[in-house]
This record gives sequence, structure tokens and C-alpha cells, in this order.
Amino acid sequence: MINYKHLHYFWVVAKEGGIVRASERLHLTPQTISGQLSLLEENLGEALFNRVGRNLELTETGRLALSYADEIFSLAGELEEVVRNLPDGRPLVFKVGVADAVPKSIAYRLLAPALQLPEPVHIVCRENNIDSLLGELALHQIDLVIADGPIPSTINVRGYNHQLGECGISFFAEPELASTLSKNFPQSLNGAPLLIPSDINVVQSRLLQWFDKLRIHPRIVGEFDDSALMKAFGQAGTGIFIAPTPIAAEVEKQYGVVVIGQTEEVREQFYAISVERKISHPAVAAITETAREWLFRQTPLPSQQKRSRKKHASGK
Repeated sequence: MINYKHLHYFWVVAKEGGIVRASERLHLTPQTISGQLSLLEENLGEALFNRVGRNLELTETGRLALSYADEIFSLAGELEEVVRNLPDGRPLVFKVGVADAVPKSIAYRLLAPALQLPEPVHIVCRENNIDSLLGELALHQIDLVIADGPIPSTINVRGYNHQLGECGISFFAEPELASTLSKNFPQSLNGAPLLIPSDINVVQSRLLQWFDKLRIHPRIVGEFDDSALMKAFGQAGTGIFIAPTPIAAEVEKQYGVVVIGQTEEVREQFYAISVERKISHPAVAAITETAREWLFRQTPLPSQQKRSRKKHASGK
């Protein structure tokens, strides 16, 4: 790996046109600079200068190295200038990637606590497939990835999985379709039109295995990468769809659908993936603490609560 102190000495020598003038600028002896240049050339395996009389001329490799050094130290100067002129009380920048398999409502609920911190937070959200997001995480372009599973074994990225929680799933349909399916759930799903997440979603295989176990064979009419698009099709009456139980009330209200049943045997899991084993970023800490409080908590389904209240009011 290049020693950037040696590279800086080379850069100054090239800019000043010689070791003596560079030594005056750097306040070092010519012997020290000459020795550091030799170490850099040894590390690169190529000569950077040719001696022409008492002068130094860049070799072809030296000109290439200088072009890179110009960019490196120009950016370093920009960094110093930007940091020096940052305003007091600037917000904490939090860059997070959300895997496209994670429902938007879940993503919002998970990320909202980061905006409730005492210090101001500037959140930058990116949505993409898990492979791309983990690549950005490895390059430190984002601070965190929210996903519906741990790092896939097929992806060679060093990172740490922090489980945020897990929950069961609920089945939804527009009211007219739901009225024909609410009784005898889940057997009522046999032959019914069903919209499911595509195979980029971890929950798909769990859902299909559950159907096989119960010998239930719904009629799959669509598969979706985007859970919001799946819900829109369900809202139009195309078929039944699923969503995590903790957001059931939101789904009913937003899409005008009703819950026809739920199961705890098919579990949705959510993870925060970071390059740190121990969570130190305050926004990440807020997310993990809050998520574990509500994702593991089981709540009655909103439609069941309504039916329970009606029965209680009628004295049944």
C-alpha cells in the first residue's frame, strides 16, 4: 500500500522542480526527502525521476503518478476548506439504504426514530436491491442498510447483521372479495386469487412452504418486487395480498381493504446491516432500540378489534 507521506514528498518535489527547493518548503533535509523518494519508488517498482545533470525529470511513470497525486492532494485541500467552513450546529448526516423488498410503511416506522434525536439529523434514503446496497455499504457510501434478511451467503461483503425484530403476516382484500373469504380462514384461500411478493423477498418462500404444509393452493395471479404496487393491485380487487401484521391498521386505512386473517407461522424479519460490530452511530442506535420494542410486540388485528367491539356492544 502506498505511504501517502512519501507520495506527498514526491508531489512537492515534482511541483518545486527539485529536491533542494522541496526541502526548503517542507523544512526537511534533502537527504530525508531523497530517502523517502527511494522508498516510494521501491514500493511502486518503478523509477519516478531521471537525473539529467543536476536536475530531475519525471519519467513516464512519474508523470502518471503526478496526475494522481494532483487529484489526491487537490481533494485533500478541498476537504480542509469544507471542514473549516462548516457552520456551527450543522445536522448529523445519516445515509441509509432501504432494500426494495422492505415495505415502505415498515421502512418509515424503522427510520422515524432517527429524526427524533436531540441533535438535528439530515437523513438521506436510497432504495435499491440488496446486492447494490451492500456494495455501497462496503465502500462507506452509506451508513446502514435496512433489509428483510441478513447478508446473503452468496455476497462476499464484510458486515454485521443486527436483527431489528420479526412479526407475523396478515392477509388483506378489498371488502367485497374479503366478505367471501373471512370464514374458514386459511382454508378459504384455496383457489382464491393471490398476489405475492417476488422471489427477491425472503418471505415468498416461507409463504409458499406454509401453503404446502396446509395443502392450500391459492391461484397466484401476480408477483411483485414493489410491495406498494402489490397493495395497489389488491386495492383494485385483483387479489388477496399480504403485509406485516404491525402495519395492518395503516394498510386498512390507506388502501380501503380489510384483514381476512393472519398467521404467526410465516414470519417477516427485518435487519439493520452495518460495517460496525458494535453500534455507535446515534441514529442507528435509535432505530434498533425502537424497532425491537414494536416489531416483537403482538397487537390485535384492526378488523378483529372492530368485530370484537361490535359483539361486546350487542351483548354477544
